Amino acid sequence: MDITTTQSGERATTGRDLRHTVAAYVTLTKPRVLELLLVTTVPVMILAQGGMPDLWLVIATTIGGAMSAGSAAAFNMYLDRDIDAHMHRTENRPLVTGEISPRAGLVFAWVLAGASTVWLLATTNWLAATLSVVAIFFYVVIYTMILKRRTEQNIVWGGIAGCFPVLIGWSAVTGSLTWTPFILFLLVFLWTPPHYWPLSMKYKGDYAEADVPMLGATRDGIQVGLQVILYAWATVACSLLLIPVAGMGLVYTVSALVFGGWFVYESHVLYNRAVRGEQIKPMRVFHASITYLTLLFLAIAVDPLLPF
Repeated sequence: MDITTTQSGERATTGRDLRHTVAAYVTLTKPRVLELLLVTTVPVMILAQGGMPDLWLVIATTIGGAMSAGSAAAFNMYLDRDIDAHMHRTENRPLVTGEISPRAGLVFAWVLAGASTVWLLATTNWLAATLSVVAIFFYVVIYTMILKRRTEQNIVWGGIAGCFPVLIGWSAVTGSLTWTPFILFLLVFLWTPPHYWPLSMKYKGDYAEADVPMLGATRDGIQVGLQVILYAWATVACSLLLIPVAGMGLVYTVSALVFGGWFVYESHVLYNRAVRGEQIKPMRVFHASITYLTLLFLAIAVDPLLPF
């Protein structure tokens, strides 16, 4: 065989291995969850500024928030690798398949945590950096280590970690916190259970196999559906508080009512199907919740830019 051909083959193999390794580390950061967290950060920065904030500040906060959220996700995968191996939804995660060793995954999580903190300190302010550290701590220690395997209310209180991006985005712009970001914090807090519980209904067999007491695995469809309705209504009611407190305009008001009404409608459909003994389609509510939050925060971003 020609030496040049051999070297080309070795370089191609090395290139594939490198791409595969990079992809595995990206998977550790849970990029789908990360996208959702960033969707709530940038609009809040626009609202805090009352217009378009400095572009570099937006980019810097986004980078820092992405590293922070990625760190929390990597810690989560490291700590949950034992139960991930028993769940069909998570059995192909890198720490389960062996693509990344537990030690390497833990080091990666710590490096991201440190880098995100230093980055936010250097590019935003101490408040945003501190909130980032608290968010990581809450997700890793309070949710993953304490609540997740002990109570079916795990996602209710553990979901607080996912509320911090709105505080980080606001504080990055203003250097302080007011009632508006706390209402947004409460909005995401109330939204998290009706977002996640339908997913736990779909994968209830996985959670039961892994002995994780997610509500969708421990209660029947009627009970879960009722909880989803209550939290969906509470989420929409909270979203309307933003109108008088933050002085939101027509675009946000209409969006909160229309998209909120649709979210509540889908939650009622889920419950009614369970009551009638029909086939439950929980992923309809799961996907609707993502669309609802995305559109609502898009309205939050657009509203301050308009004169009405």
